[in-house]
Amino acid sequence: MSLKLEGKVAAVTGGASGIGLASAKEMIAAGARVVLVDRDQAALDKVCAELGEQAIPLVLDLLNPESCNQLLSGILDKAGQLDILYANAGSYIGGDLIDTTPDAIDRMLNLNVNSVMKNVHNVLPYMIERGCGDIVVTGSVAGHYPVPWEPIYASSKWAINCFVQTTRRQVKDHGIRMASVSPGPVASALLADWPEENLKKAKESGSIIEPEEVADAVMFILTRPRNVTIRDIIILPSAFDM
Repeated sequence: MSLKLEGKVAAVTGGASGIGLASAKEMIAAGARVVLVDRDQAALDKVCAELGEQAIPLVLDLLNPESCNQLLSGILDKAGQLDILYANAGSYIGGDLIDTTPDAIDRMLNLNVNSVMKNVHNVLPYMIERGCGDIVVTGSVAGHYPVPWEPIYASSKWAINCFVQTTRRQVKDHGIRMASVSPGPVASALLADWPEENLKKAKESGSIIEPEEVADAVMFILTRPRNVTIRDIIILPSAFDM
């Protein structure tokens, strides 16, 4: 890959694993310095040691309001600038609504919706003052279709899809591009509560994709000429349809 992100600083939430880690690796390969944001310090230290000096760890708990509000200040303290925010951190709840708990619902909405809105709110004044920037958010195909087996998760992604597309219209005249990448099923920790047999069948049937394939879509968004905005990419396993 050519160094299309050389001189850029990116921040990736949920950067210690899955889509976030795969995307951070591709950004580094494209020349960026990347601040990997995660609450798991041990995992962050391990992956940043493996990735080298272009990878910068930032330990934040996005579910803690005080910690969440330190996103921009933490990035600037460690890297000195911010050109790209990839708001990727999220969690998953599947199954019938009646089988979950109010606490689990609160946690999912706080992470999948509230934290994303807070993260974008936190960095926007900085990007507006600079007159440039890129913001990418991990959505889901479930944010485009009412998936009956995951009503809480799908609802959170519908909300964030609306947020991205409305805020995008507010910031476009400030030189800021905003987009979402909306995957189908991805082999990552997000599906840790899937029954092992279901996961095995999905892999065997080709109805699940790898984090690296989502990272490729993120890089496509980020490397378009500045006069081009990719507002949303839906990326699905070819054997999966919705």
